[in-house]
Amino acid sequence: QVRLEESGGASVRAGDSLRISCRAYGDTECIERMHWYRQVSGKDKELVATIDIDGQARYTNVMKGRVTGSRGERKNEFRLQMNVLKPEDTAVYYCSPGSLCEYIWGEGTQVTVAA
Repeated sequence: QVRLEESGGASVRAGDSLRISCRAYGDTECIERMHWYRQVSGKDKELVATIDIDGQARYTNVMKGRVTGSRGERKNEFRLQMNVLKPEDTAVYYCSPGSLCEYIWGEGTQVTVAA
C-alpha cells in the first residue's frame, strides 16, 4: 500500500502564496498521477488538481488560475503552488494516488487563510 505525507501548510493572510508538498511511501510503483484534495471543516473532500507523472497538471474550478501542480525534486514527491489565497481556501489539504493504488490517506496539511 501507499502511504502519503503532506507538508507545507501554514497560517497566512489573504493574497499570500504557499507551496505544499506530498510525498508517497511504500508500494509506489502503481502511481501514475497524484490528486490534491482539500477538505473544509465539516464538508467532503473536493478535488483541486491532478498531477501526472509526466509533470502535466490539470485543475478543477475550485482553485483554477491560482494553483500550479508539479513534480517535486524527489521521486514520489508532488507539489501544489497556491497563489492569491483566500479565506475560503482554509482547509486541510490531502493528496491521493487514486484508484490504481491501494493507499491510506495521510493526515493532510492545514492551510489557514486570514482575511
